Amino acid sequence: MANSLDKFLSSSLSDLKSKGLLNSIDTLQKPNGPIIEVNGKDLINLASNNYLGFADKAELIAACVDATEKWGVGAGAVRPINGTLSIHDQLEKKIAEFKGTEDALAYQSGFNANMGSISAVMDKNDAILSDELNHASIIDGCRLSGAKIIRVKHRDMADLEQKASEAVASGLYNKIMYISDGVFSMDGDVQDLPSVVKIAEKYDLITYIDDAHGSGVMGKGKGTVKSFGLQDKIDFQMGTLSKAVGVVGGYVAGKKQLIDWLKARSRPFLFSTSLTPGSAAAVIEALDEIMNHPEYVEQLWDNAAYFKKKLSGLGFNIGKSETPISPVIIGDENKTQQFSQLLLEKGVYAKPIVYPTVPLGTGRIRNMPIRTHTKEMLDKAIDIYAEVGKELNYL
Repeated sequence: MANSLDKFLSSSLSDLKSKGLLNSIDTLQKPNGPIIEVNGKDLINLASNNYLGFADKAELIAACVDATEKWGVGAGAVRPINGTLSIHDQLEKKIAEFKGTEDALAYQSGFNANMGSISAVMDKNDAILSDELNHASIIDGCRLSGAKIIRVKHRDMADLEQKASEAVASGLYNKIMYISDGVFSMDGDVQDLPSVVKIAEKYDLITYIDDAHGSGVMGKGKGTVKSFGLQDKIDFQMGTLSKAVGVVGGYVAGKKQLIDWLKARSRPFLFSTSLTPGSAAAVIEALDEIMNHPEYVEQLWDNAAYFKKKLSGLGFNIGKSETPISPVIIGDENKTQQFSQLLLEKGVYAKPIVYPTVPLGTGRIRNMPIRTHTKEMLDKAIDIYAEVGKELNYL
C-alpha cells in the first residue's frame, strides 16, 4: 500500500513530466570531450562546461596520478584537524596567484563555496542585494545566511543604486552585500562590474562575484573580475574548479583576512574532508596551463564566435550572449524538450534548459562550444540544427 511519500512522489513526477520539466540523465561511455558516447552512439557534445578541454587532458591526468601515488586517494580528515596536506597549500597559493589576490581557500565544490562563504560573513542583521538571475547556489547561500535578501533587477544599475540607497538609509542592517554572477550561465551575458564597483564604493557595499563561468574564459582566462582590472576592488572572487579548469572543486579568493575568517567560520571547510590530493594537483596543473598557454583561451573564443555566427545566420534566437555560452531560445518547454530530442537522434548532444533553471516560457537549448571542437564538428552540428529547425517549423 502506497504511503504519503509514495503518493507525493508519483503525483509530483507525473506533473513535472506532463509540463516538460522532467529531464532524463544520460550516462557517458567515454570522456566528456568534444565527441561523447551515449548508449553506444557517438554524438557531437555541446552540453559540457569543459570549456578548455581539460577534463581528459594528458598533463592533468599525469599530475593527478603522480599526486595520488604520493599522497593517497584522500586527505584523510577535515582541513582543520589534519586533512590539510602541502598539496592543498600549494593549490591555494596557485589560485591566489591566478586570481591576483592575497589569498584563497579551496572547497569541495563551487556550491559549497557559495553556501559556506556567504553564510560565514552575513547574518540576520545584514542585507544582501542579489541579481535576480543569480545561480541557485548563490540563492541558497543567501538563504542560509539568514540575511534579508533584496532582489535586484538583472544588470540594472539604476535599480541597484536605488535599493542600495534605501537599504543604507533604513539603518536596519549592520552590513550590506551585493552579490552577482560574473557570467550568467543561461544567457551568457556579463555583469557590469565597473558600475557595480562605483555603486559599492558609494554605499559601502561588500562585493561578491561568482565567476564559475568566467574563470578560464574571461580576461585571458583569469576571469571576469580580471577582465575589468577590478581584482583589488571586489571583496570575494568565487569560482569553480570543474568547468574551464576541468577538475572538481570551488574556491574563494580575496584578502588574507577574509580567508582567515572563512577558515574559522565556513562550515563546509570546517566539517568536510577536502579535495583529493589528485584533484588538487590536477587543478594546479590546469591553472599553469591557462597562464602559460593564452592560445587555449583564444581557441575557445574563436570556436564560440564561429558557432554563434552560424546559428544566428540560420535565424535562431541566440539572445545577448557575450561569452562562449550559446543559447538557442525556443520558449515553450515541451517544444524545447522535443527540439533537444531530435538533435540527439540526429547526432548532437545539447540539453534542454527549462523552468526552474530559467523562467517559464524561456526554454532554450544551451550550447557550449569548447576549445577542442574542430570546425568540421561545429559545421556538422549547424547542419543538424538547420534540419531540426525546419522540421519543427522553427526556421
